[in-house]
Amino acid sequence: MRCCIIATPAFTPYIEGATDRRSRNHCQQCSEAAEIFHNLSVVIASRIIFCCFFSGRNGMKRPENPDKKAFTVLNDPEARMVANCPVLVTGGARRIGKAIVEDLASHGFPVAIHCNRSLDEGEAIANRINDSGGNACVVQADLEGDVRGLVKQASDRIGPIRLLVNNASLFQEDKVGALDMALWDRHFAVHLKTPVILAEDMPKALPEDQDGLVVNIIDQRVWKLNPQFFSYTLSKTALWNATRTLAQALAPRIRVNAIAPGPTLPSERQRPEDFERQVSKLPLQRAPELPEFGRTVRYFWENRSITGQMIALDGGQHLAWETPDIAGITE
Repeated sequence: MRCCIIATPAFTPYIEGATDRRSRNHCQQCSEAAEIFHNLSVVIASRIIFCCFFSGRNGMKRPENPDKKAFTVLNDPEARMVANCPVLVTGGARRIGKAIVEDLASHGFPVAIHCNRSLDEGEAIANRINDSGGNACVVQADLEGDVRGLVKQASDRIGPIRLLVNNASLFQEDKVGALDMALWDRHFAVHLKTPVILAEDMPKALPEDQDGLVVNIIDQRVWKLNPQFFSYTLSKTALWNATRTLAQALAPRIRVNAIAPGPTLPSERQRPEDFERQVSKLPLQRAPELPEFGRTVRYFWENRSITGQMIALDGGQHLAWETPDIAGITE
């Protein structure tokens, strides 16, 4: 006989102990597989599909090529929920933005990939997602200019945007005493004006019976200020304040949260050895991995009582405490 157990978190207590009557009845024709689950004390944290194939009838066919199903929306309530949650990710063609796009698409979210100069990279990502059974498109806009039509542009392609990820960023160095006001304006346009405008436009494009979520990608340095990268830091600090005030202003329909990255990938100014040295000085001595960002966005989406909050994915950088005023000094 052919037996297929589809396990979700709701089934976890039945499979782990195999003591519940429903679990035993379900596995009577597949006792050997159930015994394996019992002996190994399998802990299921997310959806796992376990298929045992025996000769028989009325079974589920094994997918011919699982890789082609990477972005396929599964036919269950959770999958239908995310399929009804179109996403717009700004700066979605490269680095952290690309990782977020790929994670969300792999979990069934329709994704609009915003890019400006990285159009070829964005199209390549969208084509790969669509070829794999997902739903993605590319939208183009200069975030230092007029962005009022961006949410509508994305909504016209994949449906009303319910999840907005303000990821696009500009990271250029300046300092007090040599400020470039043109660079100042660019930092504030990308990090403050555009995220606020997009968050304001998002609920206008939503049907009245739908709610939404905004996730702003900020920086751990807003919790650990220093004067380096002066206008960048001020603009990101302003976005952190905007995250909380937008959460107040847009409640209860729209939730607004944030992620604060630490050293994740080498900057264009860093040599690999400089980046590794920076990571080695973090409290956890490890940088965040790119998949952590998509998982955190989904965490905010799935936990609907959270708003006005920020999670730091920074290896503990914002907690660094061995500063010169206390390091090696007897107090």
